[in-house]
Amino acid sequence: MQGKKGYQEKLFITFRLSDHVPQDNIYRRLNETVDFSFLYRSTYTYYGKEGQKSIDPVVFMKLMLAGYLENLNSDRRIISMARMRMDILYFIGYDLDEELPWHSTLSRTRQLYGQEVFTELFKKVLKQCIDKGMVSGRRQAVDGVYLKANASMDSLVEREIMADAEDFSKELSEQGEASDDVVRFESKSEPQEVIPNKKTGNKTHYSPSDPDARMSVKPGKAVALNYLGQVGVDMASHTITHVQVFTADKRDCQCLPEMLPTMVNTLAAGGLKMQEIVADTGYSSPDALKSIEENRLTGYIPNPKQVVYSREGFIYDPQENQYICPVGEALVYKGRSEVDTDIYRLSKRVCNECSLKDQCSVMGANGASIRQTVDKAYYDRMHERMQTRKAKILMKKRQSTVEPVIGTLVDYLGIKKLRCKGLAQANKCLTLAAVAYNLKKLLKHRTDAELRKLQIHKPDISFNDFTNSVALFYRGWFNLLPITQ
Repeated sequence: MQGKKGYQEKLFITFRLSDHVPQDNIYRRLNETVDFSFLYRSTYTYYGKEGQKSIDPVVFMKLMLAGYLENLNSDRRIISMARMRMDILYFIGYDLDEELPWHSTLSRTRQLYGQEVFTELFKKVLKQCIDKGMVSGRRQAVDGVYLKANASMDSLVEREIMADAEDFSKELSEQGEASDDVVRFESKSEPQEVIPNKKTGNKTHYSPSDPDARMSVKPGKAVALNYLGQVGVDMASHTITHVQVFTADKRDCQCLPEMLPTMVNTLAAGGLKMQEIVADTGYSSPDALKSIEENRLTGYIPNPKQVVYSREGFIYDPQENQYICPVGEALVYKGRSEVDTDIYRLSKRVCNECSLKDQCSVMGANGASIRQTVDKAYYDRMHERMQTRKAKILMKKRQSTVEPVIGTLVDYLGIKKLRCKGLAQANKCLTLAAVAYNLKKLLKHRTDAELRKLQIHKPDISFNDFTNSVALFYRGWFNLLPITQ
């Protein structure tokens, strides 16, 4: 008989969200695992004692986390999704018939709070990971990722034009000549069309809609306005231990000296000692190598190809500060250039009389010459360390540690394109994405004691049980045979 479902809305109904959200639901488990009440104290200074009540800080932060967990990069979509999801409503403490905050409230509140509020949440979650034994802290890997800015290349304008307009407007204001009849020039005027044939760059052009965004390009990709995100990952557990956003015109090696002290202090606050840092060649520079040693860390970073470790046939004499060529002549120290490079030379007259001048690797127009950076000792120590078996193992392990974490953040945790503008706001977005990632790791992790409780011991199968099972199988097969007369 065909069934037909009728529907009539009830005027009264008894309904509890807690009865319909499964015990293993991620948002229910988050409520039981993380205590967000500290946010009331952290955000207290951002509010006055009069006026209308704002959105609850805990509700705001939970909605933001839900957006990253659901891979949503729009505040409007977060509210729309929350209206349809009972588990998210249960997570933020709203009932079915309660009106959710307006989506613009999320963006205004995110701009209101300082970075310290988001950093405190990150450290709270990281501390829980440490307490659960997920983080070793000893060895960290770092890598960078371009974060697409919320601005278009079509919005670029020339810096000189905008600077002249601002200066002219300032002069008029200082001289008191500006009036209602005078046209005022604003920095956020209508964007001028960029001439296609004219070379554009960060020094000549910028986007008025997001002045902190910078033009950058990845191999095989088109030029775009981006930010540079830096991610530090614990190599033992793939837990994120540090995130920070820089402008995209910076190189990785310029970011590392600023990152290292924060990483060391964050892990030290959790009772862990950072000892080693692993990164790719992009993080190699004199300042980066110096910062590693200043923080008493051991680095594993390959030297750039242009850094020459040794020159075949030339021996350095540290006492005399000179190089000895294969025929015994000395390349004496001539001084230091403007780019912090030491210069060693041998006269052209001596080189012309040498029988090996055609095979000389450092022969120049004015004789043999060797140029080396003043920080060669840092590169030499790193080169020797990178020749060890341990270094080669760590470089392979780095690729399977930090790069998959960054891929997860970009593809599944809502930072493929930033939903905000400005460097400060970009830092908040990446921090919350890292919090969401660590929360998922925290919920999946099982301690040894928990694994022992969940372990299921299967009963031993005796020989009689086995033979009975075989007999039942053949009996069932025999019953399926057709009956013949």
